[in-house]
Amino acid sequence: MAASRVLVLNGPNLNMLGKREPSIYGATTLTDVEAMCVEAAPALGLSADCRQSNHEGVLIDWCHEARESHQGIIINAGGFTHTSVALRDALSAAELPVVEVHISNIHARESFRHSSLIAPIAVGMICGLGTIGYRLALEAMSEILGGDR
Repeated sequence: MAASRVLVLNGPNLNMLGKREPSIYGATTLTDVEAMCVEAAPALGLSADCRQSNHEGVLIDWCHEARESHQGIIINAGGFTHTSVALRDALSAAELPVVEVHISNIHARESFRHSSLIAPIAVGMICGLGTIGYRLALEAMSEILGGDR
């Protein structure tokens, strides 16, 4: 059976992981996160396609493309989580299962971070567990897409 392709999207400022506010986001870099996803995916029957952009339109375009080329989307939309109706609509239009990931616990931070525009269209959200949340999201996506792989 061919591996299910999962798009792992990271939004604005996530390219600064390991540098930006390590007391909140840790010392792990985005390169480390992407390598972990690519390495962990095959054992789960998945193939991880990792991408990052600081540009809303690029993320939207990738969601549109995913509709035809992927079976699921894992997304850490960064600040767009709380502000981008357009990104939320693109994720919805992809008609794929979405798992939302946040490294920090957005509910324990500033009040403007408590609300996610993506959560209502996502299968689930993993937040506050650091970068391990990406691996957990891959495990969840594997189950969502068919389990026993």
